[in-house]
Amino acid sequence: MSCFKGDINFCPECGNILPVPDMRDVVVCPRCSFNISVREFLGHVIKSTVIFNPLEQSSSTVESEDSELTGPVVDRRCSRCNKEGMVYHTRQMRSADEGQTVFFTCTHCRYQEKEDS
Repeated sequence: MSCFKGDINFCPECGNILPVPDMRDVVVCPRCSFNISVREFLGHVIKSTVIFNPLEQSSSTVESEDSELTGPVVDRRCSRCNKEGMVYHTRQMRSADEGQTVFFTCTHCRYQEKEDS
């Protein structure tokens, strides 16, 4: 038995979340192999909640016509219309050990440029 006392849902040795008790006689911590009798969980109610993201925040929704113009605006001159002000966003297009690609969209003519960093 451990020398620490805490919430029954956490391993008293390493602090890892303990799995939900099942049909076995003991609950074993998947991290440090500490085990506790399933009898310790008698009388404890285990509740879980699933919260879904709203549909309008989902990435699978259809983008509006002006969605490409959302984001931070930087002082960058458009190479097509020569006006100042472009919106940008970044994406990791290559392997993780290489820099991100920055996409710029002109707020005036909507011309798009990209820059590899």
